[in-house]
Amino acid sequence: MDKTTINYYFSKGFEKVKAIEALLWSIALPGFGQLLNKKYIKGILFIALEFVINTQSQFNEAIRLSFLGRTDETARIVDIGWLMFYPCLYFFAMWDAFKDAGGGRMPYSFLPFVFSAYFVTVGLMYSAHVTIGDVFFGPIWLPILSVIPGLAVGWLLQFLLLRWRRPSVP
Repeated sequence: MDKTTINYYFSKGFEKVKAIEALLWSIALPGFGQLLNKKYIKGILFIALEFVINTQSQFNEAIRLSFLGRTDETARIVDIGWLMFYPCLYFFAMWDAFKDAGGGRMPYSFLPFVFSAYFVTVGLMYSAHVTIGDVFFGPIWLPILSVIPGLAVGWLLQFLLLRWRRPSVP
């Protein structure tokens, strides 16, 4: 391999690592990926929105109680009206950070993020009423579990669209 080829593969590998790093920081807190990508206004806006939604919905307390297994109490204290804003903010911030860092170059790569946001929102809406095998997952665990079918549907739709899309005409 010549030096140009090695540099190309190194730079592509670096882009992939940078995109994954931005995605993981955005998973930690919406806005962190944008700050990493030097998109400071967007990053600060996402962090501010995260703070407002988190505070108004009592999300941190709900997470704490859910991790302690007190899901009934979680369902009583969380403000679903505020928390329903969170999935779209969260998944859009992840997609935005990933894309800005060089990820998501394949057509339709936004679909797993979009469908995860949809499914988590629906999971949140049903979370106060669903028990699975006598287990009440509540407004934290049921939406988290809803990510799995959201990703699956998004990837499946992406696969199908890529497989059946018409070649572009030059």
